[in-house]
Amino acid sequence: MANKPVVGITMGDGAGIGPEIILKSLAHEEIYDSCHPFVIGDRKILERAKSYVKSELEIQSISVTELERMSYKYGTVFCLDLDLLPATLPIGKVSAEAGHAAYEYLRTGIELANKKQIDVICTAPLNKEALHKGGHLYPGHTEILADLTNTKDFSMMLSAPNLNVIHVTTHVGIIDAVKLINPDRVYHVLKLAHETLEKAGCPHPKIAVCGINPHAGENGLFGYGEEEEKVVPAVEKALREGMDVKGPLPADTLFFRAVRGDFDIVVAMYHDQGHGPVKVLGLDTGVNITVGLPIIRTSVDHGTAFDIAGKGMADEKSLLEAIKKGVELAPKK
Repeated sequence: MANKPVVGITMGDGAGIGPEIILKSLAHEEIYDSCHPFVIGDRKILERAKSYVKSELEIQSISVTELERMSYKYGTVFCLDLDLLPATLPIGKVSAEAGHAAYEYLRTGIELANKKQIDVICTAPLNKEALHKGGHLYPGHTEILADLTNTKDFSMMLSAPNLNVIHVTTHVGIIDAVKLINPDRVYHVLKLAHETLEKAGCPHPKIAVCGINPHAGENGLFGYGEEEEKVVPAVEKALREGMDVKGPLPADTLFFRAVRGDFDIVVAMYHDQGHGPVKVLGLDTGVNITVGLPIIRTSVDHGTAFDIAGKGMADEKSLLEAIKKGVELAPKK
């Protein structure tokens, strides 16, 4: 019992589906077989969400000092209650209050993880517009985590059934993304991919690297030699260090090959190149992982879904997968 990892689930934007999918996830008894989960959020918002999902779970407030001596049990949702939101918070609407609260839930989780009081941070979705209105000008969770852990070398990894994807660039426009891709950045992402899969129990990861242009440039037919300039030197360096790397390869066929089992992970050059294939495989099973951090962080691979918030319709599968992936990556005790 004591050897199970402690998973702090941040509530995300309280006006979105985060509270609902958390309650739905913690209604699965098998979660408690593998970890000790608790919520970092607002108890009153979780209580309100119980009516949406017709939950009979008991919600109990806890303090930071209680974390190490908690008796976690199925049927009771423990909440580290930061008490930041009013019970009347409008559902399904962008709010500065909710954006600021989402930031504080995450900041608290990072603080606890840095102090080794929890083993995994698992994040419910936040809303970027609300985050900005709340005074926190970050593109998303990943950049907050990197900033608050003083991490310079990090990347977003998406995991879906039979497919892992890691990104060289993420939340920037396509023109800026091409400018930001360079051999040093590509090499560091290759190294992160290799190390992450090794730690997860894959001893010799097979890594495939996407090209930037259609057909990976097709020997200069497309683009202006970006593959040769920006990608090839990184691949060659990784090969010299003994990594099993292939590329740059045409992205239009590479993901099919990866799902088939030819590769353990794909290095995508920009946001949509990597996100599209993962989301085609299913929004309800994708998991977002920030690699390169000194702490373990996993997340759902979807947004706040304001259009269905408060209706009890939200699917918890992605959060369930995120919790399971966090447990899988957590330091073994």
